[in-house]
Amino acid sequence: MDKARLIELLTDLREGRIEVEEALSRLRHLPYEDLGYAKLDHHRSLRRGFAEVILCSGKTTDQIVEIAERLMANEATILATRATPEVYGAIRDRVSDKAQYNQLARTVVIRQRKPESKRGSILVVSAGTSDIPVAEEACVTAEVMGNRVERLYDVGVAGIHRLLDKIELLRKARCIVVVAGMEGALASVIGGLVDRPIIAVPTSVGYGASFGGLAALLAMLNSCSGGVAVVNIDNGFGAGQIASLINASGQGGE
Repeated sequence: MDKARLIELLTDLREGRIEVEEALSRLRHLPYEDLGYAKLDHHRSLRRGFAEVILCSGKTTDQIVEIAERLMANEATILATRATPEVYGAIRDRVSDKAQYNQLARTVVIRQRKPESKRGSILVVSAGTSDIPVAEEACVTAEVMGNRVERLYDVGVAGIHRLLDKIELLRKARCIVVVAGMEGALASVIGGLVDRPIIAVPTSVGYGASFGGLAALLAMLNSCSGGVAVVNIDNGFGAGQIASLINASGQGGE
């Protein structure tokens, strides 16, 4: 249950629009609801500012659908990651026709209410076109959490002039998510150009010696630029959530 819904519930109780028994019924699953195969954390919005996110990988379609249905009863916005078109179709047909699918990001979003907008902007940068799916996962995550997100794609170090043409865009952002595979050098380059926090996301894009993103991960961890933090390989979701927390802090940027 998010903060807005809890305030609405308590206000209705105070004003006599609902009975105590009904309020207790709505709160019965706080802090979590046990589905047997999953324990849904309905208290997460109050603790962390956003609802539990559904990672679709490893779950059956029926499990995903039931989780989405139960979350919708308590949350304004639902996000599912690593979703297939088949999972999206099931959510759209059985849960909500408001479900939206981003094929590149492999995300499903259901918005029951527009999220409160945060100040500032987040810039998501990809080194290459092949890195865009992970970048889009970061974008969608940050957007559903109420952030203004800008995209800057295919500006890797093999053609550094493409990046330098956009230096003002880099400097406007409150924080920057940099998504890169291969040798992962782009995060260090941008870290040396701006005074903004950098969240580096290594991707599994690359040839044999990239070792499925391990080369980019190690390069980013060893960055000589200060202010570069690193998430796991292909973890666009994690980067988007961290960027949202940084943006909510209101430090720097427009």
